[in-house]
Amino acid sequence: MPKKKPYPEVPVKDLRWTLDPATLPFDTTKDLQPLKEIIGQDRGVEAFKFGMGITKKGYNVFVTGQVGTGRLSTTRKLLEEMTHKGDVPNDLCYVNNFKNPEAPILLTLPAGEGLAFKKDVHDFVESLKKQIPQLFESQDYINTKKEIMETYESKGKGFFKNLDEQVKKEGFALVDMQVGQVKRPEVMPLVDGNPTHIDQVEAMVEKGRFPKEEFETMKKKYLELREQIDQIFLELRDLQKEVQEKIEEMDRVMFMKTASDLAKKLRNKYRMKAIQEYVDNMLEEMADNLKIFMPQDQQQIPGLSPFLSEGDRFQPYQVNLLVDNHDQKGPPVRVESYPTYRNLFGSIERIVDRSGVWRTDYSKIKAGSLLKANGGYLVFNLLDAVVEPGVWQALKRALKSQQLEIQTYDPFYLFTTSGLKPEPIDLTVKVVVISDPYLYYLLLNFDEDFKKIFKVRADFGSSMDKTEQSIGQVTQFIKLKTDEEGLRPFDRSAAAALVEHAVRMAGRQEKISTSFLEITDLIREADYFAGTAQEKTVKAAHLRQAIDAKIYRSNRVEEQIREMIDRGTLMIDTQGEYVGQVNGLAVYSLGDYDFGKPSRITASTSMGRGGIINIEREADLSGNTHNKGVLILAGYLREKYAQNKPLTVSASIAFEQSYGAVDGDSASSTEAYALLSSLSEVPLKQNVAVTGSINQKGEIQAIGGVNEKIEGFFDCCRLMGPRDDQGVMIPHSNVKDLMVKHEVVEAVEKGKFHIYPVKTIDQGIEILTGKKAGNRKADGTYTKGSINYLVDQKLKSLAEGLKNFGNDSNNKAKPKKSKTAKKKGT
Repeated sequence: MPKKKPYPEVPVKDLRWTLDPATLPFDTTKDLQPLKEIIGQDRGVEAFKFGMGITKKGYNVFVTGQVGTGRLSTTRKLLEEMTHKGDVPNDLCYVNNFKNPEAPILLTLPAGEGLAFKKDVHDFVESLKKQIPQLFESQDYINTKKEIMETYESKGKGFFKNLDEQVKKEGFALVDMQVGQVKRPEVMPLVDGNPTHIDQVEAMVEKGRFPKEEFETMKKKYLELREQIDQIFLELRDLQKEVQEKIEEMDRVMFMKTASDLAKKLRNKYRMKAIQEYVDNMLEEMADNLKIFMPQDQQQIPGLSPFLSEGDRFQPYQVNLLVDNHDQKGPPVRVESYPTYRNLFGSIERIVDRSGVWRTDYSKIKAGSLLKANGGYLVFNLLDAVVEPGVWQALKRALKSQQLEIQTYDPFYLFTTSGLKPEPIDLTVKVVVISDPYLYYLLLNFDEDFKKIFKVRADFGSSMDKTEQSIGQVTQFIKLKTDEEGLRPFDRSAAAALVEHAVRMAGRQEKISTSFLEITDLIREADYFAGTAQEKTVKAAHLRQAIDAKIYRSNRVEEQIREMIDRGTLMIDTQGEYVGQVNGLAVYSLGDYDFGKPSRITASTSMGRGGIINIEREADLSGNTHNKGVLILAGYLREKYAQNKPLTVSASIAFEQSYGAVDGDSASSTEAYALLSSLSEVPLKQNVAVTGSINQKGEIQAIGGVNEKIEGFFDCCRLMGPRDDQGVMIPHSNVKDLMVKHEVVEAVEKGKFHIYPVKTIDQGIEILTGKKAGNRKADGTYTKGSINYLVDQKLKSLAEGLKNFGNDSNNKAKPKKSKTAKKKGT
């Protein structure tokens, strides 16, 4: 007959949930079908579908959850399912606004027609570039132009013929003079048969070589003739202008006739009013700038790069295809991995012209992910986006107004000499942002617009219920990943081991972790170890090897602490009994690895009114939750022992050799045991470590990290010398959270380690001291000889002692009357 245990212990079967590999309906995951559905996120999936289904303004979705819970992959999968049902959105183009170039015109075309329209316009312009120069070189055009020019020349010659006869009659001659690059006729008097400038004749008069009277007459005629010539030149200029206008009008008519014929195909194909107007304006603009069709030599400025030149003369007539959906089969899904302002909202690029000035035009307008996803879905990580300048404010404006106006966002925008204000674009996009709950609540509480633009929250949990179905889905997930990445199949023992580890990750026996990022890493790493062992399938040993290797990569600090305990630097006792001293358990988190460590907690009590002094708090090393735990401990003492007397005690509590911050209330029960031991002067067993928080009624409450704490003390005991009486006290409510490692289960099963589930302080103090806690009797006292009795008597004696000490002090301080004074009084 097995020996009866003095105190209740956790049954071996409750220390760890195990999955019998024989219950799995396959030999290897190769026999399974890959997972198709989304597992473990029913709440989040339902909320997501709800948000996507409502097409009203503001019903964008904010996905929250811990990293690794499959937020992005689940979002992708759900959106891929939805895109098969929707329509393909329209293409978007910007074209030049010839009347107001600073306000480009937006053209919206059915999906796929944008690219065709761009090509058709390009081909149309190319046709003009070839045919218009040929038109102006045709014989008909040359003959017509020659007739106009001949008419002009004949009229001009007629003017000068009459003038020439009159000039000769008056004794003058017409001489062509070069004035800059222009030749013009000049009237000169004939002196001795030779034309002589009037200024030279005047010089001859001054020297007496020409009669003065004759010069005066000559000068008068010269001025009259000069005035006639100026008048003729004015008439010639008007005639030339008239001829130029006739030629330009002729050019315009011929161009419009040819261009209109070429544009018929474009007009017939695109019947939209906006496109018809655009073609009309384009032809009008070309007709006003026919010189672009004439050959021009582009002179390269020395030292200036070719890309800084003025560019193509026909560029203003091209189409800027902003969004092209010709390849889409349904609504677009855009996942923006780098959500900067430029990538999300687009930009207006600039170039440097020949004068070194930044310039831009409609062709430099570029679309961002928000436009490319218009009519569909845009997904990005909000935490990445909010740290980018201007992104959050621009996103709010776009979603509130349901319009996007592409703007320049650049530190050099102040130096841009030509700005653009493109026509705004209507938005029908569903935005899905992914972040953590902290950022969600931060924006919810401090940004009044947040509720207007993100009305749906899809919250992804970190665990799911452990059922037969969910276990099967996890095994199918293994199949999915091994197929996707070409990994070895898992046999049933490895699959069962992975499910067990997922349960431990969840921290509760009835849950399975949904941190599929970490689970996927373990699948890959187990495959690696199977490969090094030259196995064709992954076995349970390979998975445990992967888990152990992952721990080994991260537990250097844990091993250093163990070494310090082993050499006595950190003082921990795992045997013997001491008054006011107990082993508490703490969890250290390194970010990627958590481990438990025992800590010596001591309590010292004395007469006084100081109450419970938290040394960690006095040293500014105590967190708020730990402070609360100490205050609750004080409330417990008052509830338990100060109903018929004041609680007059000074007590100090300390985590020995703790030099960092301490937080959490899981040590409050440990501190209570140390205080009760100090007050009762009954020693506590050092072979049992303690964890658990308390309330003011003395009940033990659940704590976190229970597995790590148990394993931390277990490893410490093995390091310092194992004994059959070593163990850990845990809150009874944490029993369902147990998933301790196999070594601990084996030790408990052999009776070499003990795990005690505790519900109250009284139950725990009995385990630690071996004495009865004692019950309160009707008269308010406790069973004689019990722990509670000893504590109550000690507190009573401290209160009486403090009272007596106060009376003695008052008596000593009171002055005595002299005998002489007494006689006088008598």
